[in-house]
Amino acid sequence: MTNRISAQGIRFDFQPRGGVLDGLTVTDAGQDIAPLHRAPWGRDEVPADAPPHQAWLAGDFLAAPMGASDHGLHGLTANGDWQVVPSAPGTLRAVLTGAVQGATVVKELSVSDGHPFVYQRHLFIGGSGPLPVANHAMVSVPNGAKLSFSRKRWWETLAEPLETARGRSCLAYPRRAEDAAEFPGADGGTVNLHRYPWGEAHEDFVAGIEDPSSRLGWTAVVRPTEGDLFLSLRNPVMLPMTMLWHSNGGRDYAPWNGRHRGCLGVEEGAALPMLGLSSREEPDPLSAAGQPPLVRLDPQGTVEVRHVIGAIAWPEGQSVAGVMLEGDVLTITGDWGAERKVPLRGSWLGGAAPAPSAPKKAALDWDL
Repeated sequence: MTNRISAQGIRFDFQPRGGVLDGLTVTDAGQDIAPLHRAPWGRDEVPADAPPHQAWLAGDFLAAPMGASDHGLHGLTANGDWQVVPSAPGTLRAVLTGAVQGATVVKELSVSDGHPFVYQRHLFIGGSGPLPVANHAMVSVPNGAKLSFSRKRWWETLAEPLETARGRSCLAYPRRAEDAAEFPGADGGTVNLHRYPWGEAHEDFVAGIEDPSSRLGWTAVVRPTEGDLFLSLRNPVMLPMTMLWHSNGGRDYAPWNGRHRGCLGVEEGAALPMLGLSSREEPDPLSAAGQPPLVRLDPQGTVEVRHVIGAIAWPEGQSVAGVMLEGDVLTITGDWGAERKVPLRGSWLGGAAPAPSAPKKAALDWDL
């Protein structure tokens, strides 16, 4: 059953199967902005051996673990069922059926009147060990896009290309580069990661590592034809990685069949295994700089992962030059002088650090 959550100027649906935030729509400057992607196939077109979440691939979901797992790609959080529980107006809470590395996982999605954002919070109660985690928003970019990011130390691809024999990848693997505008390409040239698409019919994945001095982690996806922009915000102290999934006709097998186009995954997290070179180094370069390469669960407490996504009208089509938070106001600036100021829960992302140890019963009673 679909659950609808709304506030003035914003609404979204929640699908308990896979925990999908779907149908996000923001009304801003007289237009309805629906930035998220939906795959073009029906459930009966997905092979039986595919990860379950491919049957309902859409919107945004939690990947925990990010990558391969015993429950299919991106884990039980993406492929299992969530039980919706009573909550206040403008808020959805759900509990994952089953545990992740022994942890109970709670999802909280909320909206506020006049705010063009969904505030996401995931709680891992108990459990143990390091866990690669990421949110998995998919932005619909059928007409191309301009991408901008908070400052990154470097960009890095996976250990192996996403596709070779049954499709195509246009980036070089595994490679690192400091300049997103000149990332090494598979053909020996370079690819500009600030422009979508990267290739005519390709499937690629690359991650950017945040500068430790960043106060706010952000990704901006400008859709010039649509006249809007998608924003992803995070606390870089907790989530130091921005991972980009470029899915644009690069897979020739079912259910993709060359037709999955115009999809840009913006996946914010802490997931060292996604780095083809850095994951092999000891110590890894994130840990060496004091950045968390993974989320570490607390057997006696609760760990939170917070993330914000939203959209605003952006008719100028300018690339975003900066995103700055002052109090409860977020200012977005274009590279040719465009500017928007929008409301944001200013202290909310600052709470992304692990919470103090607390008994499980208190958390499950929603004393959060």
